[in-house]
Amino acid sequence: MRYALYFTPDPDHLLTVAAAAWLGRDAFSNTAVPIVDNHGFDPAELLRWTAEPRRYGFHATLVAPFQLSPDNDERDIIRATEIFAAQSRPVLQQHLKLALLDRFLALVPSTICGELAGLAAAAVDHLHHLRAPLTVQEIARRNPERLTVRQRAYLDRYGYPYVKDEFRFHMTLTGPVTTAEAARIEPVLHCLLAPMLVTPIEVDSVALFVEPEPGAPFIVHSTYRLRAGETGKTACHA
Repeated sequence: MRYALYFTPDPDHLLTVAAAAWLGRDAFSNTAVPIVDNHGFDPAELLRWTAEPRRYGFHATLVAPFQLSPDNDERDIIRATEIFAAQSRPVLQQHLKLALLDRFLALVPSTICGELAGLAAAAVDHLHHLRAPLTVQEIARRNPERLTVRQRAYLDRYGYPYVKDEFRFHMTLTGPVTTAEAARIEPVLHCLLAPMLVTPIEVDSVALFVEPEPGAPFIVHSTYRLRAGETGKTACHA
């Protein structure tokens, strides 16, 4: 069993609903969402493009999936997440935009947000003591030979290479796609999501996701409101 700390909008948020319709799955209820519109794509092709983000659920990673150390159990990570949420301030995000990151399409901030990066870094530090060390097989799956020196150091220390200075807030909508496939998919996603991107999104909660067994879909276990400084919100600054 693995746990992860993600941000995802509320289950009834228009962006959550639209993403579930695109991916074909709702991580809150762990149910399949019928894809009533294939947007002109071959159904098998669409399912292939969305297979990876469908399993993980619509989210932005704060703390990547990890196994608990033998000295900790689910009560410990729940309590740690409650404390983290109580100590953290909501972040009023800039508008999101669609972008091609490496080989996958995702929603990213329209401008760099230092406050979001700080929130993610704090989450990594706060939950680090609960994490079991990576196995040799888990390290190998990260293709360490392709990582930079800093990314490899982060992988060894935190179990994930894209933390701290390597963090990028993103909400994934496809798995790896070719340049030609991305050119076909982008206009459809722009049309589908444009109404939800006209207002900035507020990162005002964190969600504890769980993978019940290896390869199983990730499920929203519980959500926690960020409550520090409840009289005010932190705006993004580059």
